[in-house]
Amino acid sequence: MRRPAPDPTSTSGRRARGAVGALATAALLLPLLGAAPPAAAGSASGRLQLAFASAAAEYHVPQSVLLGVSYLQSRWDTHAGAPSVSGGYGPMHLTDARAALAAVSSHHDEGAEDARGDSARAPLRPAARVPAQAALPDRLKTLPRAAELTGRSARELRTDPAANGAGGAALLAEAQRGLGAPLSSDPADWYGAVARFSGADDTATAAAYADDVYRVLRDGEERTTDAGQRVALAAQPSLAPDTASLAGAGLRKGSADGTECPRSISCAWVPAPYEEFGDHDYGNHDLGDRPAAQSIKYIVAHDTEGAWDGVLNLVQDPTYVSWNYTLRSTDGFVAQHVKAKDVAWHAGNWYVNAKSIGLEHEGFLAAPDSWYTEAMYRSSARLVRYLAAKYRIPLDRQHILGHDNVPGPTASTVSGMHTDPGPYWDWRHYFELLGHPFRATAGRHASLVTIRPEYTANRPSYTGCVTAGTECASHGSSEVRLYTGPGTSYPLVKDVGLGTAPTTGVNDLSSRVSTGQQYAVAGREGDWTAIWYLGQKAWFENPAKRPTAVPASGRVVTPRAGAASVPVYGRAYPEAAAYPAGVPAQAVSPLPYTLPAGQRYVVGDRLPGEYYYAVTFTADAHRVVVGEDLYYQIQYGHRVAYVRAADVDVVAAR
Repeated sequence: MRRPAPDPTSTSGRRARGAVGALATAALLLPLLGAAPPAAAGSASGRLQLAFASAAAEYHVPQSVLLGVSYLQSRWDTHAGAPSVSGGYGPMHLTDARAALAAVSSHHDEGAEDARGDSARAPLRPAARVPAQAALPDRLKTLPRAAELTGRSARELRTDPAANGAGGAALLAEAQRGLGAPLSSDPADWYGAVARFSGADDTATAAAYADDVYRVLRDGEERTTDAGQRVALAAQPSLAPDTASLAGAGLRKGSADGTECPRSISCAWVPAPYEEFGDHDYGNHDLGDRPAAQSIKYIVAHDTEGAWDGVLNLVQDPTYVSWNYTLRSTDGFVAQHVKAKDVAWHAGNWYVNAKSIGLEHEGFLAAPDSWYTEAMYRSSARLVRYLAAKYRIPLDRQHILGHDNVPGPTASTVSGMHTDPGPYWDWRHYFELLGHPFRATAGRHASLVTIRPEYTANRPSYTGCVTAGTECASHGSSEVRLYTGPGTSYPLVKDVGLGTAPTTGVNDLSSRVSTGQQYAVAGREGDWTAIWYLGQKAWFENPAKRPTAVPASGRVVTPRAGAASVPVYGRAYPEAAAYPAGVPAQAVSPLPYTLPAGQRYVVGDRLPGEYYYAVTFTADAHRVVVGEDLYYQIQYGHRVAYVRAADVDVVAAR
């Protein structure tokens, strides 16, 4: 595909596209979409806790170790019996990839609505054929081994959480015996077995996994699962595991050479190619000199829409797009592809690409039970903390973005922007792991709010996860729905930039706000709160006893006195006079939105107009153009946006 010139933001060019498309056909594994939930195990909210205790006693594994491993695998969730992207089942994430893929291959629905928001259907193709069990790596077939050890059927281990816990305990006990260690009652003695349970084949990944489990053991955890089960793990702050026990595990030595990762995660260099491939085209990223030449302002979280092996094949294709890091679901392992100094093509907005780092997380937007695992969340959070500290990126929702928060750069691109990682990504938990939980920062009558529903209990209705128009299974969500009035009988808020009527589609962002986003209050009535959103008043349910938002403080922008409205932009480009000879001036083109007089929007940053000119393979022709015009980034709708500083006043919210 020929590179567009002079402005590489056209959606016909690779750089304007998001990183990974509908990769189901390239994936080794696919989630079991539309799987029926298993029969309820019982109504007692403590039944799962008792099942863990029984399994721990039966296989002589410390109960805290079993609970800690399960928490890192699934946060004790059952995911309604659906397999993960790697074929894992139940609270112990026991993997049976062959069974999961066989179920997908025999599924009667030959396609699902593309989780990136396209209307095209993506049929299952021969790439989804079921491999022989022997061809699978060990980490993808732990459930069959658990069946052998426990004498329980594979079906029982897949569908019964109690049996699944017993299978996990049996595997831990086998790993401990394999290290030549006794089945000790002391949790400190199980570090090597926990590391082996991860399924990792290298020491660094296995140790990173075990370290996370022991952090959970030291800190303790307590939560209500997706099945309504209350599970608690008491803190053991003085617990010091015997890390030397990993030495006898027989794992290979991994190498993090060439990576830009913290030592606390397992990371490998899997480079994306920077190559010419004919007809004056090249791929799949641009060389740069960040942060010396231009600042890095954002970290963008994506999901892969495909499984690990297929995704890594794509990022190594010079004719495809690129991103900086991929994170594996099973154990949080990280592959880095593009250096931070260079510019990856991942966000669908060249301005954001030039100022961001992109992270792809293995999983599927429209299949929440393909599992954004705790191991992956924790690894991602440590990576983001490291990058944010290194490049001075604020840990808030105007700088830590989902791909679904990236604005269309021009009016014509708004409807084609991607929607991942979607409503099922747990932003509240993610920011807790980042060490920046969302808290109230003002009094109850503050003029700003931070969106903060309780994830598991917050279950808005979505459609299109499996088939367009069909309701998705009930599931926890980070997002809250918006209406034109204080009640669900009012119509949904419309996004004029999309040009279509709003729906409850899982990819329809027109009437949704996400956890951590901040907005100015436009009114209150009973259990309902109104905010300024996309140039209009939008209402969401926010009852005092079960709030979906908390009071916030901060700054807002409002149109300068005398202006009826001001334009809103999807990129902060310089004025024409700023461009040197040989660099074509880029249009400062507004989006199909305005910021009307009397409305207020929360400020995220003050930025100079900036454009990275990089349309040739030879990097010596690249230029960073910085203008005199200033912009403010704002939380405008579900996505961020920009307004010219000359058009607005900035005031402290009261």
